[in-house]
Parts: sequence; structure tokens; C-alpha cells
Amino acid sequence: MPVGELFTPRLRLRPWTTGREDLARLADTYGREEVTRWLGGPPTVGPAELVARWAEIPRTHPYCGCWAIEVRGAAPVVAGTVLLRPLPGGVGEVEVGWHLHPDSWGHGYATEAARTVVEEAFGAGLPEVYAVVRPGNEPSLAVCRRLGMEPLGRMRRWYDVELEAFRLMAPPVVE
Repeated sequence: MPVGELFTPRLRLRPWTTGREDLARLADTYGREEVTRWLGGPPTVGPAELVARWAEIPRTHPYCGCWAIEVRGAAPVVAGTVLLRPLPGGVGEVEVGWHLHPDSWGHGYATEAARTVVEEAFGAGLPEVYAVVRPGNEPSLAVCRRLGMEPLGRMRRWYDVELEAFRLMAPPVVE
């Protein structure tokens, strides 16, 4: 599933760029403690390197990619990131994740964006998707519930920290 643009009535999901506005929004989002505390800390690379790394994901892993979540309108604003990527140390498991700027919290953008990329990946043949959430991150736990994900309990399987794990199976193919 190549990373292209995906649309919902409210959102445009598009690849991140190294344009000035995108890099500034990435730096602002991932420079905020209220965002990075749920990610295990700030990125160890700068925004341009993040964009470069994210661009490589779909080249090496089918179904995966990283998109900027852009709120459509007269003056579009990037709300954050939604991604599908392989879980580290896994055996092919794919993680859906979202990281939004605090000014975009509480509008349902994470759920809408995650649902869109997951449905696209399921349509391309991905059999299941996982999410991992730090305990206490109630907004992300709520996104998992809204997506209909099955709670698997706390585990340290993919990251070296205890996380709440969730799984969503692709719907059966109707012939």
C-alpha cells in the first residue's frame, strides 16, 4: 500500500514533507512534553530525519506508512501524525499509532485518521493491526476502544516497557 493521500470528510492524510511549515509543525508537536511523555521521550533525531525515516517505511513493509493528518478547510492545519509500522522485535505485527498536537486533541481526528489507514490496509490484505498505549494515556485508550480494538492486557513484548496492547482483526471477506 503505497503512501499516498487518503481523504475523509474532515481530513486529508498525506505524506509528511520537508517543507518549512511541516518541519515547524513536527518540531512543535514532538517538542512538547505533553505529547512525548506518552511516546517514551522526544525523538532522537530532528524533524527532517523523521520525515526521511517515515518515507522509508512503505518501501520495506507492505501496508505501512506515515501520514500527516491535515484538517481540511480554507486554512488547513496539520493536526498530527498517523502511522502504520512494524512493531519492533515482532514477527510481522503491524502497529497503528497517532500523535497529535495538543491544539488538535478532543476533535476525533486520531480515531478518524486511524480508522482510515487501518481500513485501507485491511482492504489491501493486512489481516490484523495492533496498538500499544502507555498505561494512563486515557485519550489513546479511548481511541482504541472507538476503533473496536480488543484489549490484550499489559505486555512488554515489543518495547522494553509495559504497555496496554490492543488488536483489531480485519473483517471477513464477503464473496
